[in-house]
Amino acid sequence: MTVFTQSLMALTLLCIALPAYAGNARFVLENDPDIGQMQLFKTSDLCHVAKNTTRYIADSQNSSDIDIEALHPGKLISPAITFTRVKKTLAFICQTYTEDVRAKQQSRLQDTTFLKQNFDFYRWYPDTQTANAISQKSSNAAKNRLLTNIPADKLFITKYYTKLLTASPVKTAEFNQALYALPFDETGLSLAQAELKKASLTRFKYSRQDVIAGVLAQQRLAKPLVWITQDGLHDVLLQGTGVLDVDGITRYFNVHRNNGINYDYSIGKAEQARYWYFAEVPSVMGYGKTLASKIAVKPHVTFAGNIKELGVGKLIMINYPLNGQSTSQMGILADTGGAFDNNRFQLDFLVDSYYGWSDYHLANKHLPDYANTWFMLVKE
Repeated sequence: MTVFTQSLMALTLLCIALPAYAGNARFVLENDPDIGQMQLFKTSDLCHVAKNTTRYIADSQNSSDIDIEALHPGKLISPAITFTRVKKTLAFICQTYTEDVRAKQQSRLQDTTFLKQNFDFYRWYPDTQTANAISQKSSNAAKNRLLTNIPADKLFITKYYTKLLTASPVKTAEFNQALYALPFDETGLSLAQAELKKASLTRFKYSRQDVIAGVLAQQRLAKPLVWITQDGLHDVLLQGTGVLDVDGITRYFNVHRNNGINYDYSIGKAEQARYWYFAEVPSVMGYGKTLASKIAVKPHVTFAGNIKELGVGKLIMINYPLNGQSTSQMGILADTGGAFDNNRFQLDFLVDSYYGWSDYHLANKHLPDYANTWFMLVKE
């Protein structure tokens, strides 16, 4: 995750208070949120992610192995919210988009009056207690400052992207770290079957540092899918997806299963012991209980967050000042990551694909570190 600082204006809103939840995070239904102007995005992409999320929900609900960790209305938000309403919200996004296309009119999802007429807005106030506790453990000055300075009324908004990299089909002096497929002793095992055998499986035996040192290659424990640099490996492990140029062909690689070591929010990416094994996929993928079921996502309309507590498929709006005007963007909670465990103060906004800091920063320097944040649900 890469973040940078920009001041935000304070907003005064008419609120109806709801009970407080875990930590000091709370969610408040607001009658008249200050949306301002909608930042341009592709409503077709928003519908695309909504459809893919709906498909994931339906497939999971019809499966014998239902994803109970993700398919719920949000354990923290409000007892008044049902999962049926979450699904209706996703359907309403695409219904509105389709009607506007057929009518050859500008998207009503860009119209603040239409949004206020058709959605309820639950303002998210962050769990600053947990953020402050984490900041005290961190030796990273920038991370410490950003966590400590989270405003009481705004969420910490980080940005994530798919890493553009040049890669090699074979190991070279430069491209000397592999993205590995699942170890051979786990081939063909479902996630549930692997959990039952975790004491003996290769995947759970080694840290990131062990893999970088060559243990998998030396013992021929897993198949290398493609070769990248060590710096590139840390970036891809952090971002979760690599968009790789391999001999002039663009290929996508997504995290598959990890070694069971928790992400440590207080340390840097290169020091993390958590390690992911990868699989090649057809496009950029978000959340999913299994690799085959992952949600295909799009930039500028996707958020990653604490799906375990918030539930998959929430429509989210963030609001911040841009060129002196109140500006808002929408996206769907369709991705997650280890950094969101017990995290009720942050969302990660998917921006695009970049080679590194310079092109990322040029494209996203207008985005804030903190923003007013709402969950949106279609009115009943």
